[in-house]
Amino acid sequence: MTARPPEGERRLPKSKVRKKSVYTPPEGVLQSRAAQARVAQPSPRWYAPLMVALMVIGLLWIVVYYVAGDRIPFMVTLGPWNFAIGFGAMVVGLIMSMRWR
Repeated sequence: MTARPPEGERRLPKSKVRKKSVYTPPEGVLQSRAAQARVAQPSPRWYAPLMVALMVIGLLWIVVYYVAGDRIPFMVTLGPWNFAIGFGAMVVGLIMSMRWR
């Protein structure tokens, strides 16, 4: 006959501990990352000012279009393309910020 645990207590079987093998990535993966690390160099000095300037110019373009767009002849001619110009400059600046090192 099997011995029963006291009332309110449950015995669970112990799990077996398994050894996991150490993962070693393929050789090509390590070499490509090392090559990328060597390639990643800091951005030139003009990169950050250009990035910020594009974002500010885009913002100013849209603000000027809202405030005084009807009094500036070439902005009247562009019409809704003013939004494309303003947002386009800001998006280019944002994309540049992702590649800035």
